[in-house]
Amino acid sequence: MGKVIIKVNGLHKSYGNFEAVKGISFEVLEGEIFGLLGPNGAGKSTTLEIIETLRNKTSGEVVVDGLDLDKSPSEIKKIIGVQLQASGFYPGLNLVELINLFAGLYNEPTDALALLEKVNLKDKAKAKFKELSGGQKQRFSIATTLINKPKIIFLDEPTTGLDPQARRNLWDLILGIRAQGTTVIITTHYMDEAEVLCDRVAIIDSGKIIAIDSPSQLIDNLVATGFERPVQVKKANLEDVFINLTGYAIREEG
Repeated sequence: MGKVIIKVNGLHKSYGNFEAVKGISFEVLEGEIFGLLGPNGAGKSTTLEIIETLRNKTSGEVVVDGLDLDKSPSEIKKIIGVQLQASGFYPGLNLVELINLFAGLYNEPTDALALLEKVNLKDKAKAKFKELSGGQKQRFSIATTLINKPKIIFLDEPTTGLDPQARRNLWDLILGIRAQGTTVIITTHYMDEAEVLCDRVAIIDSGKIIAIDSPSQLIDNLVATGFERPVQVKKANLEDVFINLTGYAIREEG
C-alpha cells in the first residue's frame, strides 16, 4: 500500500436547498480495504455513487487511479466493480448465464466456472439466481464485481441480513479479494465488521467526515479521553459462541 488510488477533494452534492455532502475530502490507498461508516442519511451512499460515476456532483474534485471524474468517467467505469443489489439480476437465468451476460456487456472474456469457484458457488452454476439463499446471492453479487478484473470494487452493506456463518465466510472472501491486490471500498452498519475488515475508515455524519483513521487508532483515541465501557469487555462475544457451537462452515438453504 502507499499509492493513492482514489482522491476526493472538497466534494459537494446538493439537491435544491439541501446539501447532502458538505465538502468531503479523503484519499484511499491502493490495496487497502477502506470503510465509509455513518448513520442513514449521512451522505456516504451519495459519496460512493458519485465516485462510481452513477451520480453527478455539485462541485469538488474526484480522481480515480489518475483519471479525473469530470474528464474520463467512461475510463473510470472500466477499472471499477460495483456490487449490484438483488433486483439487478434476471431471476430466471442461471449463474453461468448471468456471468456470461455481464461479461458480454463488459466485452470481457470470462471463465464463469472459475469465477464461481472463487466465491464458493461452482456447485450452483446451473441454479437460477432466484433459487439461491441470501448468503449465496451476496457471494454471487460480489463475483459479478470481479468480471472486468477491476482495480477497485465497491461493496454496499454486503452482509446485511446474513446469518453468522455466511457473514464470517463473506469476510474471508473480501479479505481474499484484497489479498489479490484489489482495493475494496465498503459501507456497513456493523462496527465489528469494519473493525475486522477495514485498514482505515471514514466516519461521516450530516454530510461531513468527522473522523478518519484505522479502527485501532480511533479506538485508542477514544480510550485516551478517559472513556470506559460500562461493562467489562469479555474475550469473546455471543457470535463467537454461536459459531463455535454450530460450526464455521457455510449452511446453504434448500
